Amino acid sequence: MVCVSNFDSIGRTRKHEVVLDCLVAGIEAARPERVLADELSLSGDRLGVAGSSYSLDDYREVVLLGGGNAAGAVAAEIEARLGDAVDDGIVVTDDPVPADRIDVVEGSHPVPDEAAESGARRVLQRALGADDQTLVVALVSGGGSALLPAPAGSLTLEHVRATTEGLIESGAAIEEINAVRKHCSAIKGGQLATAAAPATVVTLVFSDVIGNDLSTIASGPTEPDPTTYADALSVLDRHDVAVPAAVRSHLKAGESGELDETPGPAVDFSHVDSHVLADAWTAIDSAREVAVEAGYEDAVLSSRVRGEAREQGLAHAAVAEEALASGNPVEPPAAVMSAGETTVTLRGDGSGGPNQEFALRAALELPEGAVLGAVDTDGRDGGTDAAGALVDAHTVPDVESAATARNALANNDAATFLGRRDALVRTGQTGTNVNDLRVMVLE
Repeated sequence: MVCVSNFDSIGRTRKHEVVLDCLVAGIEAARPERVLADELSLSGDRLGVAGSSYSLDDYREVVLLGGGNAAGAVAAEIEARLGDAVDDGIVVTDDPVPADRIDVVEGSHPVPDEAAESGARRVLQRALGADDQTLVVALVSGGGSALLPAPAGSLTLEHVRATTEGLIESGAAIEEINAVRKHCSAIKGGQLATAAAPATVVTLVFSDVIGNDLSTIASGPTEPDPTTYADALSVLDRHDVAVPAAVRSHLKAGESGELDETPGPAVDFSHVDSHVLADAWTAIDSAREVAVEAGYEDAVLSSRVRGEAREQGLAHAAVAEEALASGNPVEPPAAVMSAGETTVTLRGDGSGGPNQEFALRAALELPEGAVLGAVDTDGRDGGTDAAGALVDAHTVPDVESAATARNALANNDAATFLGRRDALVRTGQTGTNVNDLRVMVLE
């Protein structure tokens, strides 16, 4: 069960407690054991997945393959529910859960490590061993891009690491980042599905991508790739990302036709069925229920909030001001929610993540009567061990504090400021990832 380890210290008032309860409820709703209880079933030889049905008698073996923040918990839950119907499997995650029939490999996120590379190679090799009598259950969740690296061609893990870090620091959108990562990998961009063909591939998706674009979630290992080598190069140029020479040479070779493109929309993917089992709305809907039960009107701004974190933080503070002044877009007492994925363009060398920058920028403008919480549902915001932050009008109490807060934002050091103000939310790893969740309570 997810809990906020520092609840007592940051749950200062009823409003703070309600925000935290909403955030926890949203995360809990997206945890694999909750989701799979509704979306996965086994009756006789019939495997039910999100309304679809598969006869296990049609297959010689059932194999679980995949990666991401939720992959460990999903694999363990599937094994517990299906028992000996599962033959074997390999998943790579940064939050391992013990399993008997499935090898759970622990790798690092958001920058891949040697263990993730080794695990990804094993996943790919096992897929290549599948045939038309194999049912591959592919587990795909947020974090899969880092946890399934498998560098392509002569590229090395160090090349992929440097490229990943440069892309993250550039402020590029996730679709742009993954366009590059797909073309530096032997497993992303539909290549896992083509390796497994002619096996039947049933993909279970925990989405951390706005709009649930299947080709972007975990860089779409079982989905046709609409992007090209030329697109990847365009991303690097557009965001002025410095990458190792080997990476640029690899992408240019692909652009000139010396390397095969990732399998695109024209490739036959009829052997693949994909099911989105959880996404941002899974979290939002559960959070709304808690807010309404606590006596608040609920309003959802958007499940697709994106762009620079600090700009969106300011926009949310403006919503709070308007609601408290005029009753628009909702009359307080109210709980206003949003989800999505904001980005940070690194200009300093501090510590923090998108949700912390979002919260700190909002705190500079929040009016009395507003409490805002912003978290990454995987429990780790950026490269920190905090899920996000919980702020109000007193987080930045005076002019001197405001100057310090603005300096922290300029140095991308929101974590230091918020830590000193006892405003960080700590959940630990949650076993899921459906992107960012924000709840703002207005009295």
